Parts: sequence; structure tokens; C-alpha cells
Amino acid sequence: MDMDKLVSLCKRRGFLFQSSEIYGGLNGFWDYGPLGVELKRNIKEAWWQDMVRGHDELAVAAGAPGAYEMTGLDCTIIMHPQVWKCSGHYDLFVDKMVDCKECQGRWRVDHLASSECPRKPSKRPGEHDKCQLTEPRDFNLMFPTTVGALSGEEGRAFLRPETAQGIFVNFKNVLDSTRVKVPFGIAQMGKSFRNEITPRNFTFRSREFEQMEIEFFCHPSESRTWYEYWRDRRMKWYTSLGLAGQRLRLREHEQDELSHYSVGTADIEYAFPFLPEGEYGELEGIAHRGDFDLRSHMEGKLVKNAEGCLEVEMVEDEQGRKRPKWKGSGRDLTYRDEITGERYVPHVIEPSAGADRATLAFLCEAYHEDQAPDEKGELQTRVVMRFHPRIAPLKAAVLPLVKKDGMPEIAQDIYRKLKLRFAVFYDEKGAIGRRYRRQDEAGTPYCITVDGQTLSDRTVTIRDRDSLQQWRVPAENVVDEIANRVT
Repeated sequence: MDMDKLVSLCKRRGFLFQSSEIYGGLNGFWDYGPLGVELKRNIKEAWWQDMVRGHDELAVAAGAPGAYEMTGLDCTIIMHPQVWKCSGHYDLFVDKMVDCKECQGRWRVDHLASSECPRKPSKRPGEHDKCQLTEPRDFNLMFPTTVGALSGEEGRAFLRPETAQGIFVNFKNVLDSTRVKVPFGIAQMGKSFRNEITPRNFTFRSREFEQMEIEFFCHPSESRTWYEYWRDRRMKWYTSLGLAGQRLRLREHEQDELSHYSVGTADIEYAFPFLPEGEYGELEGIAHRGDFDLRSHMEGKLVKNAEGCLEVEMVEDEQGRKRPKWKGSGRDLTYRDEITGERYVPHVIEPSAGADRATLAFLCEAYHEDQAPDEKGELQTRVVMRFHPRIAPLKAAVLPLVKKDGMPEIAQDIYRKLKLRFAVFYDEKGAIGRRYRRQDEAGTPYCITVDGQTLSDRTVTIRDRDSLQQWRVPAENVVDEIANRVT
């Protein structure tokens, strides 16, 4: 697939716009247009319904070790700065960065194919021949801000780089207010911010993005089994909504890729068209985080010691006494089993998905070009977005064949009834073939046409976006017909 064609369609049809475009745009920031906001919202709604709201807490899900509960949170974007110090983000949330001494270009080290400036050679002979890059240095990705009227360190805070920490610091609040029992999961959707050095590849790597995360708390002895359950379940979710085939894969991290606290991590990856042949980009990570997060916020920032065990990082004060580098909250974040009386720090499994990357993947997967007959019966190239009906921005379009003979009035009545339940579109302008093609580009799965036969027998034509098949149904049955096909 040609990525330029998709980017062009996204702007033309109102899926995505460059942020602040009339002022030249701002790199790494994107706005969702009328169709894009519906698509992204539908993806988030499908995630929340399938992972949280629709979960049967009385039954054992397929492949799960046992029954479990799910609940949700919506935490603030700005939190107490100590959160990021104990979580490790203040010290460790960095990328290595280099500059070119001649052209002043700046890049992430892991994005460079060699130790030379990517802009070499220059178009002008002799320029940039002795290009030198600076030594790699750390660049913290958190966006700093100021809370209140205080300046300097007293008022310094950060925009959250992830949604997970809000869940961890509210662990005890959720336990006390809902009386959930381990195993259980807390889900959250929300904006996160990372000051990427080189945002690129459309919305794949941006500075403002939305996450869909679950922190699943379980007994340490069962954590490996729960990790495998969530890894496999999240993979099936993507395939159920249309990401399938060789472009999607599940990859376990090698030992040298794991974070120092991680017991195991798997990435769900997609072969985006802007990547070189054979390369994949991360859609979602499923991480077995052990008890690292709860212990860090309870005791202080944790690091791995010489024996490979996690312990509180200590520093010496001016008197030579050791103290925690970043002191934890001191709150008791353990869990007590009411039946056995056992008290422990739960292990955590974290399925962390990007709503924007998922939206981009579904856009890439949906884009197709084929040959379809026009109004004269001649084959023409047709651009069609083959979204799964659950996530399609518009579920149906209602089209009167002509603007006379009472057809618009019947079409408008059908439109209003559908509008009470779904995002639908009404269009009476232009030839019917051109209207069909506009809906194909928008990814609308069904078009409902009111024609001459409707006036005699009160039936309408329904057209399928992908197969181009058409069939007639009574006008009073249209809402149920569409509902059965898109939910």
C-alpha cells in the first residue's frame, strides 16, 4: 500500500489533520477530523466494552486460570512529582540523542543506521564531507510544567508520560471503595505526553497520544499463567476486528530486551507500510511487571542489586548515612486474602495499547483499491476503506435516488430513526454512483437507497460496501437489519 495515498485520503475525507495547520503545523501533534474522531472513539469503545464493561465477572473466560473482576479509573494528567521519581521516570525515562556539528540536525541514536549524519552526502559537493556527531547524551522525554504561582523546583510538575502510574497510586482506593478481590484488573484510557526527539511516520510516533491500559493484579504464584492469558487474549482482540494475516504478529522479548524489573514481555506488532520490508512496529505491549510498581510506591525507587533482586535504591547524605534516593509514600499497598489470611504484594500484568497506533493500523489495513462499475457500467478504480462494522466511523448512509417524488421524505424518515442508534449519513447530492464512492472512501459498510420501487412496495435497497451485493428489505425493518450487521 502507498502510504502517501492513505495520508492524502485521511486529510481529504476528514480522518486526520496536521495540528495548527494554518500556522504551519506543529511536529508530532495531530487532530482527528469528523470521521477520524468517530473511528478512534469506536476503537476505544470496543476496547472498553470487550475488556471492562462487557466482562462477565461470574464466569471463567476462555483460557483464563479462573474468574476475575474488572473496573475502571480516570486519573489526572498532572500528578504529584514524587510519583515519577519513585516510578523511575524522573531518572530513567530517557532516549539517547546526538547532534550534527555541521548541520545542527538532531536524532535519536537508535534511529540512526550508522554513526554518520543521515543528511550526508549533501547536494552541494564538498559540503558536509567531514560530518561529526556529538557524543550520545540522555534526553528526558517528560514534558515539564508548573503548578500554581510558584516557579522553580517548588512548583515543578510533569505531564504524565503514561497512564499506568495513576492506577498504581490508586490501588488501595479501588480496593477499599469497590471491595474487589485479587485477581482483578483496573483499566484506564487517557492522554499521555512524551517529548519525542524525532516524531515521525504520521501518527505512529507523536508527542501527544492516547493510551488504553490495564493493570491486572494477581497472586505471584499465578502471574505467569495470567501473563500468557492476557498476551493471547489481546492478540485475539485485534484479529477479531480485522487485523489479520502476516501483517500482524505476537513477539516475545528476548532476555536482553526486558526491563530490569520485567519477568516477561510480549509485543503485538504490525507491519506498517512506512516501515522497511520485513520490519514491524509496536501496537501493544503486554508486560509481566512483577511487584515492582506497588513496591516502588510503597518503599521507594527500586533497582536490581548484584544478586539480581530488586531493592530500594539508597544514597549517602552529607553525614555518610544511607537513605532512600526517592522515598516511597510509606502507605501499605499489600493485599490481604480474606479467606486464607495471606498478605502479599500482588504481581501485575500490564496490557498497554496505543489508541492512536491502533487507529493508524486499522486505517492501513482498511485501505484497498479495486475495480468497480460506474453508473455507465464501465470499470473504474475504486478506493474503499474496509473497516470492520464495529469500528467503522459511519454505520450506514441513506440516499434518495432522486430529489423528487417523495423519495427525500421517506429517506429522511429512515435516517432519523437510524440516527437514534448509530452514526449515519444522509446524502441527496449528485449521481448515485458518486455518492456510493464517497461512502466507500469513508468506510461506510452499508448504503440504503430509496428508489422508485420504494414508492410502490415500501422496500429499500441495501448495498454492501465490500461485496457490492444489493438486496431489498421493508423500510420499517431497516433499523433492525443494520443493527444485526454492525454490532
